[in-house]
Amino acid sequence: MKTAESDATIYRLTEYSHGAGCGCKISPKVLKDILSESFSYPDGNLIVGNSDSDDAAVYDLQNGNALISTTDFFTPIVDDAFAFGKIAAANAISDIYAMGGTPLLSVAILGWPEKIPSSEAKKVMAGAREICAQAKISMAGGHSIESVEPFFGLAVNGLVALENLKRNNTAKAGDLIFITQPVGIGILATAQKRKVIADEDVPILMSELSKLNSIGERVGKIKEASAMTDITGFGLAGHLLEIAEGSGLSAVLDYAKIPVYERARHYLKDKVMPDATYRNWNNLDKKIEIAPTVDFMEAFGLLPDPQTNGGLMIAIAPEGEDKLIELFRQNGLGDFVHPIGRFTEKQEKTILVQ
Repeated sequence: MKTAESDATIYRLTEYSHGAGCGCKISPKVLKDILSESFSYPDGNLIVGNSDSDDAAVYDLQNGNALISTTDFFTPIVDDAFAFGKIAAANAISDIYAMGGTPLLSVAILGWPEKIPSSEAKKVMAGAREICAQAKISMAGGHSIESVEPFFGLAVNGLVALENLKRNNTAKAGDLIFITQPVGIGILATAQKRKVIADEDVPILMSELSKLNSIGERVGKIKEASAMTDITGFGLAGHLLEIAEGSGLSAVLDYAKIPVYERARHYLKDKVMPDATYRNWNNLDKKIEIAPTVDFMEAFGLLPDPQTNGGLMIAIAPEGEDKLIELFRQNGLGDFVHPIGRFTEKQEKTILVQ
């Protein structure tokens, strides 16, 4: 695409892919079928493997610590190549933080079509290096292929003390539910992809998508925090479902307390939402109940909205609530000090929204 002001070609990366960010994930139902048979070699030191639906693999190093290993990559969620690199890197590193760990090392995963010049791929790599520097890790290598659509991500290794390890299937009845970022970023990203986003909303989108979830490392040290995950492609409700089902519990959400990007509500009224929202809902519809007092259509658009590099979801015992709130306030998360729900003993429906 050439601008009127110059002959320079502007490459809008979202025009080269059918999906966007974590919205291009395989649907939960299909993924469950793919992973229905375990293919891990039996190893007593493997604490978390592919039989779990957790954020990363975890390997006991037999010295009080564990290695966390993860990989995450996707197609462009924004047009700008440098921003895409930042977002993809932050999203991949988030899996380490979501387990309560410290990132140590990353390697890059790049797929690039011939029709986009290599100079744009260099911008992607530069953006990723900037985020890795913020996380105080190196991007130490990687692998690239020629592909029909561009994609980028990282494989990341991290370290965690075993006593600080947080999983997504260890919540307890009575635990409070906190999140660290508003929901609705998938709607904003879709507005950009469809070229209906307002100019003033673009900086918000770029900034929110590239934030590091480094608070997770410190949450890991709060013993009352019983479970944690990051909210990505399956949306708030989808990842809450994973925690609840994995822990043998149900969850009650207070819809009015869920932080939402207000501009997401604006676009939602114009029926702007990712295609993956419908796919995510199909995995939820028989397991979720929405009270008549809740705006169903809005909840349908927001709760399964696929988040790219979304915030963390934390389950914590009530006696640890004050510790978490103080940590939030010390780290600029004062807007998220109110729990959005709680876990209960298993009910007929896994999620109740009221």
